[in-house]
Amino acid sequence: MVRLEGIRIKNYRALRDITLGKLWNQQQDEPLTPLTVVIGKNGAGKSSLFDAFGFLGDCLRVGVEEACDLQERGGFQRLCSQGMHHEPIEFEIYFREKSGARPITYELAIHLDQRGRPAILRERLRQRRKGQKRGYPFSFLYLNEGKGFVWTGVENLASEEFETFLEKGTFDREKLQESADKRPVELVDRRIPGIVTLGALKEHPRISQLRHFLGGWYLSYFSPNAAREVSKAGSQKHLNPSGSNLGNVVQFLEREHSASLKRILKQIAEKIPDIVSINHYRDEISKNLYLLFRSRSFAEPFTHYQMSDGTLKIFAYLLLLHDPEPPPFLCIEEPENGLYHKLLEVLAREFRDYAEKPTGTQLFVTTHQPYLVDALDPKEVWVLHKEEDGFARITRASAMRFVKEMVQEGQPLGALWYSNYLEEH
Repeated sequence: MVRLEGIRIKNYRALRDITLGKLWNQQQDEPLTPLTVVIGKNGAGKSSLFDAFGFLGDCLRVGVEEACDLQERGGFQRLCSQGMHHEPIEFEIYFREKSGARPITYELAIHLDQRGRPAILRERLRQRRKGQKRGYPFSFLYLNEGKGFVWTGVENLASEEFETFLEKGTFDREKLQESADKRPVELVDRRIPGIVTLGALKEHPRISQLRHFLGGWYLSYFSPNAAREVSKAGSQKHLNPSGSNLGNVVQFLEREHSASLKRILKQIAEKIPDIVSINHYRDEISKNLYLLFRSRSFAEPFTHYQMSDGTLKIFAYLLLLHDPEPPPFLCIEEPENGLYHKLLEVLAREFRDYAEKPTGTQLFVTTHQPYLVDALDPKEVWVLHKEEDGFARITRASAMRFVKEMVQEGQPLGALWYSNYLEEH
């Protein structure tokens, strides 16, 4: 299972330059935990951070120009940090393909091309060779304004010469050609990331892995109103971002994983107050799908469009965590909205237990709710602050003075946040 260990974002809205976790040149920092939760005041940049993950996935799915306009982003100029339109938007992703594997760094820079369109300025993938402990990791993909090189055999490459070439413009061509399977690359359309094209070729398995990882990131924009829509019959494998196909996903699970579905619905019902069972029903005349929630208090079941926002929300989140083919990275924004506060600790435990499974998905959550933070470890929590210049700064709670010690002494982390202990600069 691919794990994101760190990310750096530059020039994206309020995120002028922030880093979460570990990078290839910041090895002293701890990597991101399986469950990562970001907190902060209104306007601190949580929504910008959440959207940055979605923007990366959209770049791979539809290209950078269209990604700049999706989700009401308003185009490249509005995405750039205030006063920084002359600089590119940049991302640096540090991840491992599996536990124990050598980490890979993906760097992406986006700016306007000569025609004023958002396009890929630079793109690079790099990884240390076996046994390499020092120096630059080797770049097995490097593109500058759509032109560059890619290597198919990288284990025996002389990385030092090429990195010197990238940084200083000089290198020993003969040595490099003797040791590398280097192929020139020129993108037909700079608005499409190179990893999208190259990742479709079997001779580039690591690029393909990255393409699958980034392209599969899932952002939950769950809407109770959307979830109440009456779906037409027809199975669907995955829950969509708004949750409008809840019934269709249940139908898919019944057809393909019927034993698992019974167990899943039973487990979910046990965690929702006053609910004893959950089933689904298909009207054979209209072909509409309904979820049926049976309550301890009433003989007749309720359909999903009669249920409360909170019940639908926790049902959707728990169903998402039971996806037989989960996304590689899952982002949830403010899951507490509409939920009874005592359910938040339960939900936080469910998130962590799921994320820490060997087959689980890494979870990224933003929240305003101290009750949810109470259930977390300081290493899992990052605090966004807005500086005097209007840009965001982010700090791990475990790095703050006294916080780790106070939690060890029994003080709940959410209570410390409520008392402004997490607002230290």
